[in-house]
Amino acid sequence: MRSVPKLMVSVVLLALATCSAGESKEKGRSPPLVKAEAASTMRFVERIEAVGTARANEQVTLSAPVTERIIRLGFDDGAFVERGQVVAVLAQGQEAAQLSEVQARSREAQRQLERLQALKARGFTTQAALDAQVAQAASARAQAAQAQATIGDRVVRAPFSGWVSLRNISPGAVVNAGGEIATVSDLSSIKLDFPVPETMLSAIRPGLTIEARSAAYPDQPFRGQIATIDPVIDPNTRAVTVRARLPNPDRRLKPGMLLTVGIETVPRLSLSVPELAVVGEGDSRFVYIVDKGQAKRLQVRTGVRSAGRIEVIEGLRPGQQVVTEGVVKLSDGMKVRLAGPENAQPQKGQAKAAASGKGS
Repeated sequence: MRSVPKLMVSVVLLALATCSAGESKEKGRSPPLVKAEAASTMRFVERIEAVGTARANEQVTLSAPVTERIIRLGFDDGAFVERGQVVAVLAQGQEAAQLSEVQARSREAQRQLERLQALKARGFTTQAALDAQVAQAASARAQAAQAQATIGDRVVRAPFSGWVSLRNISPGAVVNAGGEIATVSDLSSIKLDFPVPETMLSAIRPGLTIEARSAAYPDQPFRGQIATIDPVIDPNTRAVTVRARLPNPDRRLKPGMLLTVGIETVPRLSLSVPELAVVGEGDSRFVYIVDKGQAKRLQVRTGVRSAGRIEVIEGLRPGQQVVTEGVVKLSDGMKVRLAGPENAQPQKGQAKAAASGKGS
C-alpha cells in the first residue's frame, strides 16, 4: 500500500517533465516562414464563351436568268469587281433582232400619230381615230421597252463591290436558267453568328465588345461588337442567335470559318489576391492576413478568376497583407515570419554554432 503513493508521485513528476520538455521545444521552434503581399485592385470581367460561323457582309450567287450560251465572262478567279461591272454576257442575237423590229414599229406608230394630230387640228379626222393611234404608239413603245429589258437580262452585273469566287464556267458553255455563274462576296467586314443560351440573355446587348479567335490565326484576336440579337429563341436548343460584326480590312477572315467567341460583360475594378492564397472549406472561402506578426484567418466572398488571381468581393480591405505562400502551415493566431532579407539571417544560436564549427 505504501508503494502506491510513490508510484503516483513518479507519474506526476514524469508528466511535469514531459510538459516542460514540450514547452521548451515549442519555445525553441521558430515561427513558420511565409510570403505575403498586399491585396490590390485589378480589372475583372465576366466572359461568355461560344462558337460561331463567319459570314460575308454581303454575298450573292449570280445565276443565269435564262437557258442560253455564254458569250463573254468579265472576271478572273478570285478577282475584285466593282458594283455594276459586267460579270457575264449571254447570247442575245434573237432578242436584238426582236428589239430592232419593235423599235421600227414604234417609230412608225409615232409618225402616224403625228400625222393624225396634224389632220385633227385641221378637222380632217375624228377623235376616235386619233385615240386609237395614241394607244397603238404607246403599245409599240411598251414592246420596245420589253425587248430592251430582255436583252438587259442577258447581261449579268455585280450588284455590289466584292470578290468573286473561283471560275467554274467558260465562254461558249450553255447554262440553264438558274445555273450558277459566280459568287460575289463583300469581305470588308464579317458577320459572326453564334448561339447564346437564353439564361444569359440578360448579360448581352447590342454594342458589347466581343473577341473572336480562329484556328488559322491562334495568336491574333479579332475584336468587334454585337450588332443584333435574334428576337426568336430556338425551341430545340433554348438558345438565341447573336450576330456580331468584325472589321476585316486585310481579308484574313473568310466566310464559313469557325471562330471561338468571348463576350466580356460587367467589367469592374475589384480587390484581388493570388488564387493560392484562398483556402476552401466546403462552401466557405478563407484567406490569412499578417497582422503584428500573427496570422489571422478571414472569411471572404470571392468572384471570378483571371490571370492567376481571384476576385475578392467582400471580407478584405485594400492594402491588407495576405499570405500567398505557406498557407497550409498556418492556423488562426499563429505567429509567422515574413520572407525577406531580414528573416533570411540565421538566428543567434545558429550563428554561434556556425562560428564554433568554423573554429574547429
